[in-house]
Amino acid sequence: MSLHLTILGSGTNVHRTRAAAGYLVQTDQTLLLDFGPRTLMNLIKTGVDRHRITHILFSHYHADHFSDFITYLFDEIIYTKFEGGNRPPLTVMGPRGTTRLFQTMFGMLPGFDQAPFRIRYRDLSDRPLRLGSTKIIPGTVLHTPHLHCLGYRIEYGGHALAYSGDSQYCTSLVRLCGDVDLAVLDCSFPANRPNPAHLHAGQCGQVAHEAGSGKLVLSHFYPIAERYDVEAQAAEAFEGPIVAARDLLRIKV
Repeated sequence: MSLHLTILGSGTNVHRTRAAAGYLVQTDQTLLLDFGPRTLMNLIKTGVDRHRITHILFSHYHADHFSDFITYLFDEIIYTKFEGGNRPPLTVMGPRGTTRLFQTMFGMLPGFDQAPFRIRYRDLSDRPLRLGSTKIIPGTVLHTPHLHCLGYRIEYGGHALAYSGDSQYCTSLVRLCGDVDLAVLDCSFPANRPNPAHLHAGQCGQVAHEAGSGKLVLSHFYPIAERYDVEAQAAEAFEGPIVAARDLLRIKV
């Protein structure tokens, strides 16, 4: 029983060489964590059958974390309605407002109002849920004021990974990452050029150290992060293995 992570997007909207946020998690389920711009093309490159994906989990609704879902869903409707394809029901989960956002948006966009397969939207709190043998623990994190943002902890087969979404340093993120094998953290900026709405590299190391994480993956890079040694900055606080994410990197947890 293994848990695999494939990074579909390790950058942001404004990055020239990386797709924005998106992560493929494979357990006894095939899950997507966020679905930012250009991640759909990377999902296709993995060879995973995108028409069999049944659950998508969003951290929050800034465009760099969800906009390729619009393209994906339109493709799924075309696939099933006009190309003779068949797919299972789709469940879309995320922070407060998920159901209202997508029902309102897709109720107004042409071609989305009559999907030939069931779509369920679900607003999450911090209560754990199970999909088959996979346990998913959402956790509220602090990103920007008045916006409900979630990180996720996924446990399967005796292993665990945590994904911060976009987050500042906060105790809830440290708890979510507690003793995980792999922590995938928002490293938008270098420690010497911080931004108040995101973790910087030094704080990523701090979170991983305080949480007792086994391995740290730095991701969600803004272009300025490429100009500094963010791995070395994170290593000032965290002594474990540190990896700078890249698109299509696959990690066995």
